[in-house]
This record gives sequence, C-alpha cells and structure tokens, in this order.
Amino acid sequence: MASGPNVNANLLEAERMIEEAAKQGAELVVLPENFAIMGVHETDKVEQREAPGEGPIQEFLFRQARRHKLWLVGGTIPLEASVPDRIRAACLLINPEGEQVARYDKMHLFDVEVVGSGEKYTESETIEPGNDITVVDTPFGRLGLSVCYDLRFPELYRVMLDRGVEILAVPSAFTALTGKAHWDVLVRTRAIENLCYVIASAQGGYHLNGRETWGDSMIVDPWGTVLKRLPRGPGVIMAKLDRGYLESTRRLFPSIEHRRIKCSEV
Repeated sequence: MASGPNVNANLLEAERMIEEAAKQGAELVVLPENFAIMGVHETDKVEQREAPGEGPIQEFLFRQARRHKLWLVGGTIPLEASVPDRIRAACLLINPEGEQVARYDKMHLFDVEVVGSGEKYTESETIEPGNDITVVDTPFGRLGLSVCYDLRFPELYRVMLDRGVEILAVPSAFTALTGKAHWDVLVRTRAIENLCYVIASAQGGYHLNGRETWGDSMIVDPWGTVLKRLPRGPGVIMAKLDRGYLESTRRLFPSIEHRRIKCSEV
C-alpha cells in the first residue's frame, strides 16, 4: 500500500485488496505496517489510538477476516500505551471467525538519522516498545510476528526459531534509501538462516507527509528464493506456503540442528 493520513480512505483501499486476495483463494493475508494511517505528523497516529478490542480499525480487521473466512495479519495499528502521548504499534493476528488470537507490539523502534538523506526518524517519541515475542500455531504452520526495523535484529528470529517458527510475517514501511540498500538482503537472510517462509508486506510509494517508502513486498521460501514480489505501489501478491517443502528443506539441509549456540528463552 501507499497509505495516507485519511483512515477511512486507507481502510477502503485495504478492503479492496483483501477482497482481491480472497477472490484469488488467499487463506492468509498480511497487511503492511501503518496500513490504516500514515499521518502528516508523527503525532497523528496517537490521535487515532484505540483501546484493545475496540475501535473502527480493529472492527475493520475482525469484519474482513470473518467476511472472507481467512487469517489476517493486521499490519500495525495504534493501540493505547501506558502513557497518553504514545501508542503501541500493535500487529494483530485475526482468525476466520473474526477473533484476535495473537498480538505483537513492535519491539525495535526506528530512532535513526538516515545517512545521505538528511531524514531523521524518532519513533520512540510516539511509540512505546513492546517486550513480548509472539509465535502462534496456525493451519499453515507456526507463525511469528515482527515489524519492519525488527528485521535488523537476528536474535529476535533465533528466539522465534527456538519456539518452532516456520513462517515469519514482517509488515514494514522501509524508507526508500534503507530499502534500496538492505531490504532484499535482510528479508532473504531471515528466510535462509531460519529455513522458513517470510511474508514481507510493505508500504511502497510517496506519502502526503513527504516520506517515500521502498515497497518491494516479497514472499520468500526457506531456501531464500523470492516466490513473488511487488516492486512498488498498491497491489496484491500471492504464493503457496508448502509445509512439506519446508520440512524437507530442513531435513536435507540440517543447519538448524547444527547450531552450537542456542538463544536463551526471553
């Protein structure tokens, strides 16, 4: 997507693409980070924050999953934090009955001045970081939830691997410069080193706040092969998650079993 500051417009666009995916037979849909709002100001999302389980953005996710009878990873949405001037960037997993079955709050916050661009981001001014790692059973395999900047922290995914992860969902909104430099290699590396599928749904395009996001939404298999990608702009990509292929890849190339150092449980 290339979301803007108008929540209703963004939800209409997301609805259109979820419906398109469902018509093509999708059973698991992953929306990008900030799908519901990319505000003109960073504080705009704080004004749209919702209480857990309540509010129009969450109701939209519940309704779409229920209507299309699919599993839905709701990118990130702004939920209440422990303080009134911040939000939790929450990634929700919704089942086909329209029920929330898991939640991950973005853990690593993008407080960075992008080299060579003059762009500066300070997510910690408006986002309260999460602490919990989320891996959950689904009909497709063990699914781990993470968000955007998390991609740069491989230890997170190693803990997920110790918890049996087989599929990684990574809703994202990479900047144009960092995306060009690192997006492809980071997404494929997380797939290769953990021998798992990665579904990386990204914002891609120009936004009304002047920001440009890289896009290049990707679905990558456990061998690091890009099954489908969407370089830029709004749209839907689809691929089959083959659990048998994942299991055979891990069996025939047993690098996970060869690990000498295990991550401690968090």
